[in-house]
Amino acid sequence: MTHTPLTRSPADRPEGPGRPAVEPVVEPLVGSVVDPAVEPVVFPQDRTCPYQPPAGYEPLRRGRPLSRVSLFDGRGVWVVTGHGAARELLADPRLSSDRTLPAFPAVTERFAAARNRRIALLGLDDPEHHVQRRLLVPSFTLKRIAALRPRIQETVDGLLDRMAGQGPHAELVNDFALPVPSMVICALLGVPYGDHEFFEAQSRRLLRGPDAADIEDARDQLDAYFGTLIDRKEKEPGDGLLDELVRDQLREGKVDREELVSLATILLVAGHETTANMISLGTFTLLRHPEHLAELVAEPALMPAAVEELLRFLSITDGLLRVAVRDIEIAGATIHEGDGVVFSTSVINRDEQAFPEPDALDWQRPARHPSARHHVAFGFGIHQCLGQNLARAEMEIALRSLFDRFPGLRLAVPADTVPFKPGDTIQGMLELPVTW
Repeated sequence: MTHTPLTRSPADRPEGPGRPAVEPVVEPLVGSVVDPAVEPVVFPQDRTCPYQPPAGYEPLRRGRPLSRVSLFDGRGVWVVTGHGAARELLADPRLSSDRTLPAFPAVTERFAAARNRRIALLGLDDPEHHVQRRLLVPSFTLKRIAALRPRIQETVDGLLDRMAGQGPHAELVNDFALPVPSMVICALLGVPYGDHEFFEAQSRRLLRGPDAADIEDARDQLDAYFGTLIDRKEKEPGDGLLDELVRDQLREGKVDREELVSLATILLVAGHETTANMISLGTFTLLRHPEHLAELVAEPALMPAAVEELLRFLSITDGLLRVAVRDIEIAGATIHEGDGVVFSTSVINRDEQAFPEPDALDWQRPARHPSARHHVAFGFGIHQCLGQNLARAEMEIALRSLFDRFPGLRLAVPADTVPFKPGDTIQGMLELPVTW
């Protein structure tokens, strides 16, 4: 495997491994109050450092709060980069999340060709979205997640025991960062963890498949898997969330089988992919910022604040997509019906108007600036991440326990050889070789 050289980022030191930025393309800027000298750029772009926004997005940071970008097919869409505008628009019902609408934007060719099926929760608007979300909210409250913390700790400790027994080397993605949320979401849903290799592989294909056919096949395989699992639960119920939904919703005719299968798929995929990437990329970021890691180790009570800051700083789900179903006037611009809208969370969460010194990691930020919790790492509005309480708990327990168990943890290879994910999917590490 070849890697591009380490490239210094203007935003922060030290840096991570580099990737070539995509060259900006010129497109007329229409109806926006941003700096007219800012040229639209191609979206998405690869990061040149895994914990920094793409270097090619720098013009967007100077041109708040809205501007234009060009997608893979040359289509021009709005990109939202201002924090205030983002929260206003994410809560606006005139923007739709329905990916089956003809004008809905797609950031890659493979996703443009694979959007013929509706997606539960994430791909629905109210009132349908509200009905589905209401079924699930009780399982993700702070109280329910607090009750899960001992089980999360037990899961983390078991994985760290196994790492210690096999050490002093590990590949942290597959040995720790991925199994933690995968095991936890399986326990919560009532999905056999013994099937994890299958559904983790299908999740990877669903999110990073090389073409539309691969994505569709992964979706078909997950649908078939959950269809069989639901059949089994109807005959032999257990005590997971899916069992509750089968008993209280499917049998009562409140949801149909297709809807339940779609819900199960989105809960499983979202329930392990995002947190796994936060744990791996969070670990890499801490190892590249030893002074911040030392502060955290010396004062463990800072961990909740550190998790909040890492969520803002890393912004792994960069590029939330919407389409306007009616005209919207905002910040002196007009988003017209049929316009695509992209939310660049990595830029929104570095808005200096909302986050002073946004390119610095600061564990004290949430204490000094309570509004720092208003980042959009989990989105905002009706689609704000349902599992955010679970993700925070998993990150807190995983990161604290990892560095408690292995205080000498360090990268086993040069930082610029550690591979990370391209810009058209959830951001994170592909591998993370470590030693202690």
